[in-house]
Amino acid sequence: MGGILLFVAEWGHAAAAALFAVLAIWVSRRKEPILQQHLLVAALMLTGFAALAVAISGPISTLASMAESLRNMAWLLFMFVMLRRGEGRTTEHPAPVTAIYMVLAGVLIVQMGLELLPHGNDSDADVLTGIFFVSLTLRMMVAVGALVLVHNLYIMSAPEARWGIRLPLAALAAMWTYDLNLYTFSYLTRGDAGELYAMRGVAMALLAPVFALGAHRNASWKLRLSRTVTFQSLSLVAIGAYLISMVLIVTVAQQVGGTYARLIQTSFVFGMSVAALVLLPSSQFRAWFKVKVAKHFFQHRYDYRNEWIRFTNTIGRPGKGAAPFYERVVKAIADITESPAGLLLLPCDSGGFSVQARWNWRDAEVPAVAMSAVQVAQLEESGWIIELDQQRGGDDEAHITLPDWIMAEGRAWALVPLIHYERLAGAVVLARPLLDRQLDWEDLDMLRVVGRQVASYISEAQGQEALSEAQRFEEFNRRFAFIMHDIKNLVSQLSLVARNAQRHADNPQFREDMIATLQESVGKMNDMLARLSQHNRARYEEPRAIALRPLAEAVVQAKSRQHPVALTGDVAAFAFADPVRLEQILSHLIQNAIDASAPDEPVTVRLDQQGVQIIVEIIDRGCGMSAEFIRSQLFKPFSSSKEGGFGIGAFEARTLAAAMNGRLEVESREGEGSRFTLILPVAMQDAELEPGSKERAA
Repeated sequence: MGGILLFVAEWGHAAAAALFAVLAIWVSRRKEPILQQHLLVAALMLTGFAALAVAISGPISTLASMAESLRNMAWLLFMFVMLRRGEGRTTEHPAPVTAIYMVLAGVLIVQMGLELLPHGNDSDADVLTGIFFVSLTLRMMVAVGALVLVHNLYIMSAPEARWGIRLPLAALAAMWTYDLNLYTFSYLTRGDAGELYAMRGVAMALLAPVFALGAHRNASWKLRLSRTVTFQSLSLVAIGAYLISMVLIVTVAQQVGGTYARLIQTSFVFGMSVAALVLLPSSQFRAWFKVKVAKHFFQHRYDYRNEWIRFTNTIGRPGKGAAPFYERVVKAIADITESPAGLLLLPCDSGGFSVQARWNWRDAEVPAVAMSAVQVAQLEESGWIIELDQQRGGDDEAHITLPDWIMAEGRAWALVPLIHYERLAGAVVLARPLLDRQLDWEDLDMLRVVGRQVASYISEAQGQEALSEAQRFEEFNRRFAFIMHDIKNLVSQLSLVARNAQRHADNPQFREDMIATLQESVGKMNDMLARLSQHNRARYEEPRAIALRPLAEAVVQAKSRQHPVALTGDVAAFAFADPVRLEQILSHLIQNAIDASAPDEPVTVRLDQQGVQIIVEIIDRGCGMSAEFIRSQLFKPFSSSKEGGFGIGAFEARTLAAAMNGRLEVESREGEGSRFTLILPVAMQDAELEPGSKERAA
C-alpha cells in the first residue's frame, strides 16, 4: 500500500474500532438485560476488535483474519437467537434455520483452521497459493450465506416487527456485501485489492451510527417463520453450496492434483451435472425432499394457512375451463396428502354409495354400487378415516367390512368419510401418493376437518340442485296457470261460435267467420303448447320498435267476432315492445272487458301518445270493481270477481308489461265500468323495426 492508503487503512479501522467500542459500552448500560442485548454487545465488541486488529497488524494478518471470523460468528449467533426467540418457543424451534447456521459455522471453523496453518518461508509456494485461494473462497461462501440469512430473516419477520430490525439488518447486509465484493475482487486479481482493504475501515465507521439507531429502537424481535421462505432459503443455500463446492474442488484439484487435475475437475462437474439432471426433474425426489423437510425441519407437517387458502381456491374459485364441482372436491382433498388420484362416492337409489366423480383415476374398476347400505352404515357409525393398507393386513380397528374392489385395488390408499351433522354425506377414496407413507395423527386431523368441510359443500350443492329443480317446477306451474286462463278464453270464444252455429249455419258470412275463428284458435293452442315447453318459452323476444295500430287492429278484429269492440285513435310513433307479449296483454284486457260488459255494450280500445309514452286504454261500461278489490285482489293470482274465473289475466298482463319496461294502471267504479291503461315507452328513431311495420303503419 502507498502512504495515503496506509494512513486511511490504519486510521479508518482505528476510528471504526473506537466507534464500535463506544457503541458496545452504551448498549451494555441499558436496563433491559435480555439475551439478544448481550449477544449484540458481544458482536459489537468483536466488530470493534476486528477493526482494531486490522489497524494494528494489517488486513491479511492471522490476527485480523481470526478476528473477522469471530466477528462473523458473533453476528450469525445474534441473528440465530433473534429468530429462535421470535418463534415464541423455549424447547424447540424449526430446524432449517439451524441447518443453515450450522453450515456457515462449519465453514468459519474450517476457515479459522486454515488461518492457523504454519506459513513459514520453507512452505511450498503452490501450497500457500492454494491455501490463499481456498481461504478467499470460504470467505466468499460466508458472505453469500450471511446475505441469504439476512434477507430471509427480514422476510420471515412479522410486518409489525420489521421496523425494529430494519436498520441492523441493513447495516449487516452492507457489511457482508462489502466483504463479498472485496474477496471476489481479490480472488480475481490474485490478492491485488489494497484499495478495498484500506477503505473497509471507513465503511465500517460509517455503519456504526446505523447500528446505533437500530439499537436505540429496542425492538422486540417478534418474528414469524414462513414455510415458503424457508424452502427458498434451503434452495438458495443448496445452490450456493453447490457452486462454491464446485469452485473449491476445482481450485484444489488445480493446485494439488498435478497431472490428474483436469480429470478430477471434469469428473466432478460431469457427476454433479448428471445428478442434478436426474434428481431435480423427478417428482418422486421432490415429494421425498418435501416430506423430509416437513418432518425434520418443522414442528407441524402442514402450513395450515396455505393449505386452507389452496383448499378454498380449488373448490370455490373454479375459473375458466375448470373441472366440474365434484372433481374439484376430490382434488381439494387429494392435494393435501399429495395423492395423484381419487374417487368420490355419493348416495345412490339403493341406499349405498356409487361413484359420482373420478379425478385422474379412469381405470379403477368400480361396480355400480360401490358400497352397500350395510357398509355405509358401518362407516357412518365409526366415522373413522380408514388406512387401507392396515385393513389389508388384518388390522380392523374400525370394525368395517370394506368392498372387495377397494381391497383389491392396490392404488387405493385411504378412505375418507365425509360427515355432515353426524350423517355420512359421502366418501373419498385417495390413491397412494408418490412417496408411500403411513398416515399420522396430523394427517388424520387434517383429513377429518377437511372431510367435514367438503361434506357441507356437497350438501349445499345438492340443496342448490334441489332448489333449481323446484324453481323449474314452479316456472312450469306458472306457465301452466297462464295457459289455463288462455284456454278458458278460447273455450268461451268457441262456445259462442257453437251456439251461433245452430242459428246461422246457412249464412255464408258466418261460416267464413267461423272458419277464421277456428283457425285462429288452433294457432293459439299451438302457441300455448309451445309456451308450456321449457325449450320454447312463448317465443318471447327482446322488445323492439313495432307499429302499434296494425297489431291492435288484428286483436280487435278477432275479438269483434264475439262482442262489439271499437278501436279509436292512432299513434304516429312506434312502441318499444315485444309483439307476442303485447298481443297477449291486449287479448287478456279486451277479453276481461268483454266478460264484464253487457252483450250490447261495446268495448273501446283507444290509442294515444303523451310525450315519450304510448297509451293504450281498454274501456268498458260493465259492472266495475271496488277500490278495495283493485288494491288487494285484482293483481293477485287466483283471485277473481267473475264466476268461474281463474284470476290470472290481470296478473299476467301486468307481469308481461313490466317485462317490456311498461306498466299497467286501472281505474274503476262499481256499476260504471273500468278503464285499463297500458303505458309503453316510445321506440328510438334508430331502433330496429319489426319487419313490415313501416308498411303496415302506412
